[in-house]
Amino acid sequence: MSVTRTPRWALRPLLPIAAGVAGIVVLAILPLLNLSIPGVLPGPTYTPGSLALLSLCMVFAALALSYNLLLGTSGMLSFGHALYFGAGAYGLGIVLEQTGMALWPGILVALIGGLVIALVTGAVSMRVSGIPFAMVTLAFAQAGSVLVRRNQQLTGGEEGLGLETDSVPGFLVGVINARNLYWLSLVVLVLVYLVVLWVDRSRLGHLTRAVRENEVRVRVLGLSPYAAKLTVFVVAAGCASLAGVAYMLLQSGTAPRSVSADLTITVLVMVVLGGVGFRWGAIVGGVLYTLLDQRLTVLAGSEAVAGLPDVLRVPLSEPLFILGVLFILVVMFLPGGIAGTVDTWARRRRGGRRATALGRLDADDAQAEEPVEVKA
Repeated sequence: MSVTRTPRWALRPLLPIAAGVAGIVVLAILPLLNLSIPGVLPGPTYTPGSLALLSLCMVFAALALSYNLLLGTSGMLSFGHALYFGAGAYGLGIVLEQTGMALWPGILVALIGGLVIALVTGAVSMRVSGIPFAMVTLAFAQAGSVLVRRNQQLTGGEEGLGLETDSVPGFLVGVINARNLYWLSLVVLVLVYLVVLWVDRSRLGHLTRAVRENEVRVRVLGLSPYAAKLTVFVVAAGCASLAGVAYMLLQSGTAPRSVSADLTITVLVMVVLGGVGFRWGAIVGGVLYTLLDQRLTVLAGSEAVAGLPDVLRVPLSEPLFILGVLFILVVMFLPGGIAGTVDTWARRRRGGRRATALGRLDADDAQAEEPVEVKA
């Protein structure tokens, strides 16, 4: 009886799927485990503080994924992507407070509002490209930030907008339900990843990548670069709005910074840190940046830093300075980001293996071609 073995090359496409499913399962059961990572998490993984930090990491990872869809897939550098994140957060808060609507219909209304804003602003922004496009998106983001800060009655102004908890189910309110909020953030991250994956592998994704490489060639073929780019823009904005909804529920409120261009720059740093064009790189960049941003703040106020000489104490007491230095080091020594560097290393390794295999085949062929002396 012979057993047929599946070739290794046939199983290779299934490895990313298996790794993704395994990662989701591990993240799903993490709140049920008693794991401690000193210096990274404030306590064991089942404690509310650690769950809140991990939830925040997943929300910003989803936001970075949505921005990577713009920059990595379509090559559109936007400085106003936070506008749609804020539209989801503020939209949910305003709908719940002003209408008394239940949570789930309120989320739907907030997402539709974010998509409408994206469609209008994107239709105007797409009339130009390159740096002018980035400037137009920045102008829209600044306009949104001014509206949020100046409209005290509707948005709370500089103080921000709190979540109307009376319209939210009890299992999503309070520190005691940090585990449920963590699972909600995980669901949002998975949903955003699936949407981004679908766009990347669809005809729309192939078309936008072709537009990124050569827009004139796409026009010559009779296709519409404007419609393709606008569609991707609106889809990315919808994903950002969904991340904003999760942020509103997680933080029980939001502040004007969630609409500002500063947040877009932060998300851009996340994507560049993880690797532009790599979905898992955007997730790694979002998680890593959020962890550093939160934990370096704790480090800056610690007694260990306070006791250092002024030469070290002053820079180490500024988390943004440390993050800036780390970003410079990544750009200088890892120009492709974390994911790009790993991908380059893997390609070189596979190339070395192929060269070795070809060398062995050449040696075998040479040995086979050697004349054999036959003695009578």
